[in-house]
Amino acid sequence: MRVLLTGHQGYLGTVMAPVLAAAGHEVVGLDSGLFADCLLGPSPADPPGHRVDLRDVTADHVAGVDAVIHLAALSNDPLGSLAPDLTYDINHHASVRLARLARDAGVRRFLYASTCSVYGAAGGGDLVTEDAPLRPVTPYAESKVRVEDDLHALADGDFGPVFMRNATAFGYSPRLRADIVLNNLVGHALLSGEVLVLSDGTPWRPLVHAADIARAFAAALTAPREAVHDRAFNIGSEINNVTVAEIAEQVAEAVSGARVVITGETGADPRSYRVDFSRFRAAIPGFDCEWTVKQGALELADAYRKFGLTREDFERRFTRLAVLRAASDAGTVDDTLRWRR
Repeated sequence: MRVLLTGHQGYLGTVMAPVLAAAGHEVVGLDSGLFADCLLGPSPADPPGHRVDLRDVTADHVAGVDAVIHLAALSNDPLGSLAPDLTYDINHHASVRLARLARDAGVRRFLYASTCSVYGAAGGGDLVTEDAPLRPVTPYAESKVRVEDDLHALADGDFGPVFMRNATAFGYSPRLRADIVLNNLVGHALLSGEVLVLSDGTPWRPLVHAADIARAFAAALTAPREAVHDRAFNIGSEINNVTVAEIAEQVAEAVSGARVVITGETGADPRSYRVDFSRFRAAIPGFDCEWTVKQGALELADAYRKFGLTREDFERRFTRLAVLRAASDAGTVDDTLRWRR
C-alpha cells in the first residue's frame, strides 16, 4: 500500500516508519517537524514526507494514498491541560478534517492512534474492555474520545476507520520522549541514582513498547476488513498491566544501584486502569506483544548509556512541554504552535 503516516518524525512514528517499509509498503510522512530534532543517537532515515502542520493539510496531501496511519497529535497530558484549546484544535478538529479529506480522496483504511487513557478513572478492579464506559480526565484523552465518535460517523462501505487504543508507550526510539512513565523513571535512575515516583505509586498503568505498537498497526493495516472495520482495539498485553510502584521496582532492577523513592507529593493519580487486550489478538490471529516492562527498562538503560544521555537533554530536549516552551521563548513558533515564517 501507499501509506500516509502522520507524525512520522515523532517518538512512535520514527519507530513505525521502518516497520511499515520492511512490510513492503510505500511510506509517505507528514509532520510539522516540531520534535524532529529530539534525537538520541544516530539520525533515522526518514521516509519522504510533507513538512506541514496538521491543521493545514489539503486534499493534495492525501491524493493517491491507499491508507492513513494517523499518529500526529499534541500527545502529552500536561501540555493538553496547559493549552486545552490548541489540544482540541489539533487533536480533534484537524484529525477529523484529515479523515474527511482522506475519505473524499478514496482512502479505504484509516488507522487512528487513540489511547487507553480514554478509560480514565476506571480503577484497578476488573480488566477494562473496549466496551467499558469512557471516562477521560484530561483534555488529551477527551480529544481522543471526540475523534473516535466523529470517525465512527464517517465510516461507510468504502471508508474504514480503526481505533487503536494504545497503552502507555515505552522503549527506545531515535526520537526520544522522556515524559512518559518508564522512559522517565529509567532516566532519573541513571542520572540521579533514584527511581523517583511523585505519586503514591498505587495507580495502575497498562504499558506497551513502541515496537509492539508499530507491529500492531502494521497488522491492522492489512487485516481483513470484517475483522477491523469501525472497531476499537486496546493495544498492549495484560502482562504489562502494572502499578507505578511496580514499574519503579522493575527500573531499580534494571539500573544497578538505583533505589526507589516514592514521595507521594502529588497524591493518588485518578488515571488508574487495568486493560484487557484480547480483542485485538482475536481479530489478528498470531499477534501478541513481545516486550515486557523489564526488557524495556534494560533496553532504555543501555541506550541512555550508549548515547550519553545528559540531565539537560533529559529535562529539556526530550520533554515535549519543555521543547515547545523553548521554541516559543525563542520566537521560532507562534502562540498557535505554528512555525514563524
